[in-house]
Amino acid sequence: MEITVKDILAATDHTLLSPSARWHDIKQVIDDGIKYKTASVCIPPCFVKKAAEYVRISKRGKVKICTVIGFPNGYSSTEVKCFEAERAERDGADEIDMVINIGMVKEKRYADVLEEINAVSDACRYSTLKVIVEACLLTEEEKVKMCDVVSASRAQYIKTSTGFSAGGATLADVELFAKHMRGLTRIKAAGGIASLEDAAAFLRAGAHRLGTSRIVKIVKQMEQETGGNEDGKISDTAY
Repeated sequence: MEITVKDILAATDHTLLSPSARWHDIKQVIDDGIKYKTASVCIPPCFVKKAAEYVRISKRGKVKICTVIGFPNGYSSTEVKCFEAERAERDGADEIDMVINIGMVKEKRYADVLEEINAVSDACRYSTLKVIVEACLLTEEEKVKMCDVVSASRAQYIKTSTGFSAGGATLADVELFAKHMRGLTRIKAAGGIASLEDAAAFLRAGAHRLGTSRIVKIVKQMEQETGGNEDGKISDTAY
C-alpha cells in the first residue's frame, strides 16, 4: 500500500495543545494547516472562536477547526463536557475530541460511558466527534470493550490518546481497534507519531486520522533542505 506525504498530510490533525500556546502560535498552526492541506488543526478551546473567524476571512484557503473537551484527564462531569462541546461548536469548531471518564471504565460502568458519549454527541450535533479512550491506561480487555462502546455510540471516531498521559499511540493498539471496531466508526492515532514512516505505518495499521504536531514540521524541514516543493516531489514521496 503506497502512502505519500500528501496522503499523510490529508489525514493529519495538525495539533497545538500546549498550555503556553499564544495566538501567534495558533495562527501559525492554522496557516500551516491551510498551506499543507491537513485534515484539521487541533487547538485549545479558548482559541476556537478567534481561529474560526481567522479561517473565515482568510484568502489563503480553508481548514477545519478541531478542539478538545474534558481534556486531558476526562473526569469533568457529563454536564460540563456537554457545555464545552456546545460552546465549542457555537464558537466555530468543526470537530470535537472528548476524553472519556477513565474511572467509569475501571469500574466497568460501560453503559454510563456510552450515555456520556451520546450526551456529548447530542450537544455538538453538527460536529465530528472523536472519543479519546487513553489506551495507555487501559487493559486489553478494557480496550476491546471500549471498541464495543464507541462503535455503539453516535461518535464518528475512537482516538487512542491525549498525548498528555503515560503514553501515546501504538501500532498494537491501532491494530486492535481495527480488529474490533464495527460499523462506520473510524480510528484516530495520536501521541508520539514522530516521523513520516511512523505516520504511514499507523495508516497502514488502520488509522484514518493522525493527531500530531510533528508531521508538518518535518515536511517544512524537507522543503527547506530541498529548496521548496514547487515540483511536487515531496508531496508525492511514498512511504
